[in-house]
Amino acid sequence: MDILACPYDKHFPLELYVFKVNKYDRNVKFKQKPACELYCEYRKKYIKDLGEEDPGCEECIKYEVDLGILFCPECNRWYPIIDEIPILLPDEMRNKKEDLEFLKKNKDSIPSKIIEKGKPWNLSMEG
Repeated sequence: MDILACPYDKHFPLELYVFKVNKYDRNVKFKQKPACELYCEYRKKYIKDLGEEDPGCEECIKYEVDLGILFCPECNRWYPIIDEIPILLPDEMRNKKEDLEFLKKNKDSIPSKIIEKGKPWNLSMEG
């Protein structure tokens, strides 16, 4: 999350909505903490706002979002995360049918602002 920005308007950070997470047994000792440079999703704070708070890097590194959505609050675009891969494609490269199927399949976990008004498409467009 520290490096992901909206490909449309470059807004940072994106909002993360997690539907399924995988936990791995990773024991990593960081030479420098926080490991992220700008934004800590684990604490949901900018690094500059962490102060002396432990960012929790050793715990954070154990988790991977398997299924979820990234959302840009600036332009209302959403991007799926499937099999731990965020798919941040520009509108013209996205597959409308696949995106709408993703929304339908996961609609109970997706915020209404995405279901009803998300771009480039949403379920209210289905009529």
